[in-house]
Amino acid sequence: MQPKPISVKKQWLFIRNVLFFTFTSFGGAQAHLALLLKYFVHSTRFISEEELLELNALAQVLPGPASTQTLVGIAWKVGKLKLAIITFLIWILPTAAIMTFAAISYALLDQKQKFNDVLEYIQPIALGIVAYGAWKLGRKVLTSQVSIFLAIGSVVATFVLRNAYVFPLAILVGGIISSAIETPKEETELRVRLFSNLNPKKMIYFLGALLLFALVGAIINRTSPFSLPIRLLENFYRNGILVFGGGQVLVPLMFTEFVDMKHYLAAPGFLSGFALQQALPGPTFSFTSYLGALSMKNFGYGLSGQILGGLIGVVGINLPGLILVLFIVPFWDDLKKISRIRHSLSGINAVSVGFIIAAFILLLIPMAMNWLFLGIMVTTFLLLNFTKISPPIIVLAGILIGYVF
Repeated sequence: MQPKPISVKKQWLFIRNVLFFTFTSFGGAQAHLALLLKYFVHSTRFISEEELLELNALAQVLPGPASTQTLVGIAWKVGKLKLAIITFLIWILPTAAIMTFAAISYALLDQKQKFNDVLEYIQPIALGIVAYGAWKLGRKVLTSQVSIFLAIGSVVATFVLRNAYVFPLAILVGGIISSAIETPKEETELRVRLFSNLNPKKMIYFLGALLLFALVGAIINRTSPFSLPIRLLENFYRNGILVFGGGQVLVPLMFTEFVDMKHYLAAPGFLSGFALQQALPGPTFSFTSYLGALSMKNFGYGLSGQILGGLIGVVGINLPGLILVLFIVPFWDDLKKISRIRHSLSGINAVSVGFIIAAFILLLIPMAMNWLFLGIMVTTFLLLNFTKISPPIIVLAGILIGYVF
C-alpha cells in the first residue's frame, strides 16, 4: 500500500525527529529501537508500533545496517522516496564525517607518543565490547544443536579458509539450513500465491543488478591494476550486500578482511577507530568511513584521497541495504506472511555469532599475556553485562585514563 502524502509541516516535524534520533542514538540497534518508538510512534504517531516492529523484523532479515534500514523504511511509509533519501543522509553523514576526520587525525598524529598513550586503553575496551556482543547474541541465538553446529562451523571456516568470501557463503548456507529445518511444509502453496502477486520481471532485474555489481566487484578485487579506491568500493559494497546482523557482525568481519587478510591497516588503528565509534551516536556502519580514510592514508594518498576513502566507505557499505529496503518495503505486507523468510534468520544469526567469536580470538592474539590489557577487557565486559553503564561512558573513561597516565 502506498503511503499517504503528508503536509510540509509534518515533514519538517519528521525531519526534526530524525535529527533528535541521530544525535541521541547511542548503544547499538537494540537501544535504537527504543528511541525509534519514542520519536516516531509514542510522541508523534507517524506510524503504529506494529508497523515499526514489522519494519525492524524485515531489517533483521535483510543484509545491511538494521537501524538504518528501519529508519529509512519509516521515512518511506511517511513520505515516500524523497523523505526516505533525506532521512538517510541526515542519519549517516554526521557520524561518517566525524569518523573520517578521526582517521585523518590519527594519520597525522600517529607518530606522536601522547596520542598513542591516549588510545592505549581504548583497544582492550573495544575487545571487551566485542566479547559482550558475542555473549549477548550467543545466549539469544545458540539455543539448539543446529545453531551451535553452525556457529562452530563458521569459526572453523574463518581460520581454515582465510578468505573474505567465506562470510557470505557461510551466511547463505546457515540461512538455507535453518529455513529448511524449521519452515512448515504446508506453507508452500501460500508462498507460490504470494509471489505470483509480485512483479517477477522487476524482482529479477533488481536482484540481477545487485548480483552483477557484486560479480564485477569480485573481478576488480582480484585484478591488481585497479586502484585502491575501486578495490575499497568493492570491499565495502560486497560486505554491504552480504552482511547480516548489523554493526556487531560487520566490525569483526572488517577486521578479519582489512587487517588480518589484506593488511590495509594495522590492528591498533582499527581498534582505536572502533572504540571511538562506540562513543558516538548514529549508525555503527559509519565506522567504514574511518576504515576507508585510514586505508587510503596507509597506501600513500593525501588529504583529498583520505576524504574520498571516507566517502567510499559510507556509500559502499550502505548502498545495497538502502536499495533493498526501499524495494522490499512496498511488498512487505505480503512477504511477512512467509515463515521461510523468518526462519532463515536463526541460521544466519548462528553463523554471525561464530564470526564474532572468531574475530574476537583474532583480536585477542596480538595482546598476548598483557595482564593490564586483559584486566581492562574483562572489566569492560563485566560492566556491560552486570551494570547499566553504556559503552560511551566506558570509552570516555578509557580516553581520560590514557590522557592522565
